[in-house]
Amino acid sequence: MRDVLWHGKEVLAALQAHLTASPGADWQAQGLAIDTRDLLAGDIFVALPGEKANGHDYVAQAFQDGAAAALVGADFEAADLDKDAVLLPVDNVLAALESLARAARKRSAAQIIAITGSVGKTGTKASLADALAKSGKTHAAERSFNNHIGVPLSLARLPQDAEYGVFELGMNHAGEIAALVDMVRPHCAIITSIAAAHIENFPSMEALAAAKAEILSGVESGGSAVLPFDNAYFDALRKEAEAQALNIVSFSAEGRDGADNRVNRAKLHATCSCVTAMMGAQLVTYKIGAPGIHLVANSLAVLSAVQLVGADLALAALSLAEHDGMAGRGARYRLGADNAPITLIDESYNANPTSMAAALETLGLTPRKGRGRRIAVLGDMAELGDDATQLHAALADKTESADIDLVITCGALMQHLHNALPPGRIGAHAEDHEAALKILRDELQDDDVVMIKGSNASRMGLVVEGLIDLLTDTPQQKEAR
Repeated sequence: MRDVLWHGKEVLAALQAHLTASPGADWQAQGLAIDTRDLLAGDIFVALPGEKANGHDYVAQAFQDGAAAALVGADFEAADLDKDAVLLPVDNVLAALESLARAARKRSAAQIIAITGSVGKTGTKASLADALAKSGKTHAAERSFNNHIGVPLSLARLPQDAEYGVFELGMNHAGEIAALVDMVRPHCAIITSIAAAHIENFPSMEALAAAKAEILSGVESGGSAVLPFDNAYFDALRKEAEAQALNIVSFSAEGRDGADNRVNRAKLHATCSCVTAMMGAQLVTYKIGAPGIHLVANSLAVLSAVQLVGADLALAALSLAEHDGMAGRGARYRLGADNAPITLIDESYNANPTSMAAALETLGLTPRKGRGRRIAVLGDMAELGDDATQLHAALADKTESADIDLVITCGALMQHLHNALPPGRIGAHAEDHEAALKILRDELQDDDVVMIKGSNASRMGLVVEGLIDLLTDTPQQKEAR
């Protein structure tokens, strides 16, 4: 039995300025959903209009599935609904959802942390949520719910008795994070990194950094900012944090002097990373359940936030060993024959030059077995603007330094990488994800390690799914660590 999230009278009070009619208040809800496929009995169904689907077409289905109420547009016609169905008619459904989110934030006594950055947001959010859960009841946004819909939905789901709340804020354009953080009002803001993601929507990297720094404008008075000391835009971020009178804590995976929290020693293994770090004056040794220096950096951001909100640092450090990669973000699978399996590294959830380089470096950490090879299947990186051609071609150096045996490229932009690859590493080039899967199917041999990555538009996730379907008849099993 789920706990009550909202009582009817609380919802009506939060939506008072939006409601065009006043339904009864004698009801309660255990959650919220914007999709009937995710809806659980007792949820408020939020009928958002959209380009591909209109939530109002599914209101009847929501009530059949046990919805406690439905947030609908004022002109919604309820002819087919039971007379007892609780409808919340409003002029603007999204604006009403935002008001409910603000009400959830206002009633909460939780320590709130918000995360943004060009890479690492979702993984850092998941790691931080698990770390904080060792100290108290923690609420975190699901999946990558980091936009103008996902953030208010996640915030409206914040339980009143939560002790910690963790939210991810994303953006494609200037001003978007400012609007989101104004709802979340965190006590601590984390910026994981600044890199060339969505750069085509900005006149310069400096402008992109300024857009990420918008998260600092919404931090509560007396709050903190966790900033990446190793990043080229650290000084600009620090200046903005100082302008907001925030407590600044910097972190350095490179172990640089001057950083508040920094690595003393990091050993990157094929399936994990072992770290000794100075967290202020405290020496902490811990293991991360997945490889990569980028994950070491994210772990420092996590532990920095844990310290700032007063949670247990030792328990948080122990929790990092439990993170062995998320689907689309480093999850590993053993596929095929048990005596000579194919290892699949799923990095298919989005890509930019920084995350692509990190994924190639991680692939390079994986030892070869038998006749097995390191194979990278790389799809186009989107939203890179005028530098897209050069940024794709420049990955050739990364494949060389990581000692990748074979690079299969996919998409018009990745053609430039294909053309720039050293002769010994050139694989076939595919025009689309379906062709890439066929090439990979014909190319694979025992003990190969395959890493698949690309922007979502390149549909590399379907290559991952297709490869799993080809090589296993049983449920996917993550590789044993």
